[in-house]
Amino acid sequence: MNSPLPLHPRHRFPPDFVWGVATSAFQIEGAATADGKGESIWDRFCRQPGAIADGSNGDIACDHYHRLEADLDLIAGLGVDAYRFSMSWPRVQPDGRGAVNEAGLAFYERLVDGLLARGIKPYLTLNHWDLPQALQDAGGWAARDTVQRFVDYARLVAARLGSRVASITTHNEPWVIAVLGHETGLFAPGQRHRGTAMQVAHHLLLSHGLALQALRADGCPARLGIVLNLSPIGPATDSPEDVAAARLEDGRSVRWYVDPLFKGAYPDDVWQHLGGDAPHVEPGDLDAIATPMDFLGINYYTRGVVSASGAWSAQTSGKPLTDMGWEIVPEGLTELLVRMHRDWTLPPLYVKENGAAFRDTLEHTPGGARVHDGERIDYIASHIAAVGDAMAQGVPMAGYMVWSLMDNFEWASGYAKRFGIVHVDYATQVRTPKDSYLWYRDFLLAQARARALVAA
Repeated sequence: MNSPLPLHPRHRFPPDFVWGVATSAFQIEGAATADGKGESIWDRFCRQPGAIADGSNGDIACDHYHRLEADLDLIAGLGVDAYRFSMSWPRVQPDGRGAVNEAGLAFYERLVDGLLARGIKPYLTLNHWDLPQALQDAGGWAARDTVQRFVDYARLVAARLGSRVASITTHNEPWVIAVLGHETGLFAPGQRHRGTAMQVAHHLLLSHGLALQALRADGCPARLGIVLNLSPIGPATDSPEDVAAARLEDGRSVRWYVDPLFKGAYPDDVWQHLGGDAPHVEPGDLDAIATPMDFLGINYYTRGVVSASGAWSAQTSGKPLTDMGWEIVPEGLTELLVRMHRDWTLPPLYVKENGAAFRDTLEHTPGGARVHDGERIDYIASHIAAVGDAMAQGVPMAGYMVWSLMDNFEWASGYAKRFGIVHVDYATQVRTPKDSYLWYRDFLLAQARARALVAA
């Protein structure tokens, strides 16, 4: 197994730097109809023929709902400071409105209490894509009423858990919900209309800002923010066509989300490009979206390369690839973080997801089951170093979280793509910590020892 990442002077992290690991509700919980849980758009989407690569669904997933205590022990065994998880909105409010489903909320109360009992800070996400199907039937995120339904949901959750969690994220990756869910149709709810996608993006950002205002008015003590999936976007060549195409894509995938949050306006070039597909924005919306937040979460997996002709391919780039076909470009994370710090005035930044899928093999040895995933160790180690490089250039980083704690339902890819540092045998639900789990544990132990020396 690879040795822990050397603590090069430029990679020394401050004592209050938060180390964590992350999951999401639909990907691991299972228990699709247990204890009054309602249907989500992903429950419905999985039933569409051809929607999921292997024809699977999230009905059982990792059965985390029934294996909570053992999974909490796995998290504690890592030595992390924090665990990022999401709540299933239809588990808490089966129809997305009205009274709390007490049995569903009780699961998350046990989860939070279990983390606190183990000395782990809970980092809660309200929406990791699994919108209640009942709200989708009423128009979903394209309908402005869903904005208020989300604010109501946020207030219900914060009233019960806000004093016990370290932070609350409103939405995870609004770009994915908007574009993959409503423009390309690759993700739930499977719609294909650019104008709808842009209206969805606006309503997600608006609901974020209004939720922050409501939670602060209610006196919620948790730190509040949002998580965006971002990449540095560059042209495939120096041709004017590729440069222009890359600038537009940067606008659609980065600036369209960051500008309204921190500058109070959508980027002009993207707005002009959209024409009639630009969203309807009411007076006061942009002020609400720009409500100051306590942190910004960034999810990073790879860079973006744009060719006006569509000729560029990751498979021919010469860089190593993950099992998702994504290039491994740790320096892209440094580039992204430095650019974010340069171009916007931001609150403290967290990397809330970073990890990779590889074709892991479970080996049975006399000493027990093992998964030798050196590629994942190298991926995580190099990206932690990339965060350190950004900090050395003045970027105020507050934390880093590995995606993901365990193998899980990888959305439209089904169960074939394994991102976990813990292997899951889906037939038996047996968990096996991979070498990457052991490496991360040892790395965090080294960090803890370094903290102790500083404290002494």
